[in-house]
Amino acid sequence: MAPQPPTSNLLFAIGALIFSPGIDRVMREGRLDPLPYLQRHTRGDWGDITDPQWQANNAALQSGDRLESSYAVHRELSICIFTEADRSATHIVLASER
Repeated sequence: MAPQPPTSNLLFAIGALIFSPGIDRVMREGRLDPLPYLQRHTRGDWGDITDPQWQANNAALQSGDRLESSYAVHRELSICIFTEADRSATHIVLASER
């Protein structure tokens, strides 16, 4: 059996990781490494969202609802990450693609 990566810092399963076409494009252009933002998302740092959204995400960790984060990468680039309620998939999209 192959060794499994440590998951002790993850608060929830991410399922399949799905990049939107816009994320794929900016990654290919070398303008984005989404990994640090995904790590923040999976550790409960929801980024640039309102206090009520932050509280809703924290509650969703227990209830199993959808989790949503938003991060300003720089002035012209913001991304959103959301994990489905059933934890089957996590999507990374440009804020402009929402």
